[in-house]
Amino acid sequence: MPTAIVTGSGGLIGSEAVEYFVTERGYRVIGLDNDMRSYFFGAEASTSPTTQRLAHKLDAFVPLSIDIRDADAVMKVVADNAGDLELIVHTAAQPSHDWAAKEPQTDFGVNAGGTLNLLEAARAHAPDATFVFTSTNKVYGDTPNFLPLQETSTRLELPAGHEYYGGVPTSMSIDHCTHSLFGVSKVAADLLVQEYGRYFDMPTVCFRGGCLTGPQHAGAKLHGFLAYLMRCTVTGDPYTIFGYGGKQVRDNIHAYDVVRAFDAFHRSPRAAAVYNLGGGRESNVSMLEAIAKCEHISGKKLDYSLSDEARIGDHRWWISDLDAFKRDYPDWKLHFGIDEVLQEIHDFNVERWNSAPTPS
Repeated sequence: MPTAIVTGSGGLIGSEAVEYFVTERGYRVIGLDNDMRSYFFGAEASTSPTTQRLAHKLDAFVPLSIDIRDADAVMKVVADNAGDLELIVHTAAQPSHDWAAKEPQTDFGVNAGGTLNLLEAARAHAPDATFVFTSTNKVYGDTPNFLPLQETSTRLELPAGHEYYGGVPTSMSIDHCTHSLFGVSKVAADLLVQEYGRYFDMPTVCFRGGCLTGPQHAGAKLHGFLAYLMRCTVTGDPYTIFGYGGKQVRDNIHAYDVVRAFDAFHRSPRAAAVYNLGGGRESNVSMLEAIAKCEHISGKKLDYSLSDEARIGDHRWWISDLDAFKRDYPDWKLHFGIDEVLQEIHDFNVERWNSAPTPS
């Protein structure tokens, strides 16, 4: 039976990858997840319930509590499974701007050091296994904030004739800008993945994601904006919008569509590939627009306030240019738009949220 290793297997994209590769592709999947998300964001963001659910549901899923910063443990699990190992999906990360500034060494150790450990293990024992890395659009720092955006009643937007109107391509510079410490640790990991692809001719890809979301996103105050926004709308907890009058724009892509992109690449891999991956022009929303949609779906009003203080390195506007990936993998397409994503988030979580204690 072919084997895949999925890091962060209890998280949003990791758990989707586990289910997909077990049920739709017939893989044995080894999951690496030590529930650091509960350390980052509190007990309500724990990935343990998802890991337990997957282990109960899927006989071909093997969960291991391994910290990717432990180079010896990572090397051993790759070596032990090298004979059948065809795919490594690396989704484990510290994902928050704000949290990274609290513990920079932890952030860098997880995001950059953990990625290096996985790459070295793959190079040593499974150099032909496809290596899929979930990078981030934060590698571009705040460069998108200098685009000539225009303000409408609900959003910031590029003029229709601008070269990036259809989305930002990977040719945007990552230099001479502010990234946040999180962005820097992800840049380091992104470049490592590319370098192992080029230098050692390994099949690697960096997917620079916009907002990755879905019904199982454990949204928390510092990360997971759509899920946390819907949660606050349902529960009545206050929500703060940081900067830009709530008109900042994000593209959003469902976890299932993300994992299908992973699979498309795995079926026809190449060395050192890089793609922007998000909802693109098909699925994007401003904060104010997202609030209106959450209120409409839930039938409740969100208690929110506006702060003039934007997060360091945060984007005023981001829409991914998907043309490069669609050109290389023409059978891939988005199955979910923003309305479908929000409805799923609500329906999957509303009962649990209504009975849960208030998040910290």
